[in-house]
Amino acid sequence: MVTGQCGEAMRAKTFLPRNGLVSRCFSSVTSKTLKVGDVLREARVFSSEDVKSYAEVSHDWNPLHFDQELARKAGFEDRLVYGMLVSSMFPRIISSHFPGAVYVSQTLHFRSPVYIGDEILGLVQATALKETKNKYIVKFSTKCIKNDDELVALDGEATAILPSLEMMLHPSPSE
Repeated sequence: MVTGQCGEAMRAKTFLPRNGLVSRCFSSVTSKTLKVGDVLREARVFSSEDVKSYAEVSHDWNPLHFDQELARKAGFEDRLVYGMLVSSMFPRIISSHFPGAVYVSQTLHFRSPVYIGDEILGLVQATALKETKNKYIVKFSTKCIKNDDELVALDGEATAILPSLEMMLHPSPSE
């Protein structure tokens, strides 16, 4: 269950868009300004190609990500998606709403495995805002939820420096 976001309790499944686009929830219907409590969301399904591309960039060729039989012998249901690849949803969610954002820290707790083909919902909720020299330091609670069983795959906290608290409400050209 995801609670406290946009008023009432909701199951992850109820707000996960099937098209993978970002869905948004703001603390004020009339404002595009980020406030404590605002939640930004994005859904994604990780593919075999995503895992291969990540391995090529990171040089991490752990066979748990490529060999289904080995992954099963190790106690997993299937091939794993890299946890760091899943966590890359957080800076993308933030920067797509705040172009020019600088991601300065992230803590992560890996709670349950993500398998290739799993539908993942990334959630980023503003928990603290501080203005400093025409920029804003914002702390976010971060969470990825597996849509099929609503388990938390990973969670943590992030801090970003934003050039403005005004949210870009339209998808960036790269989407």
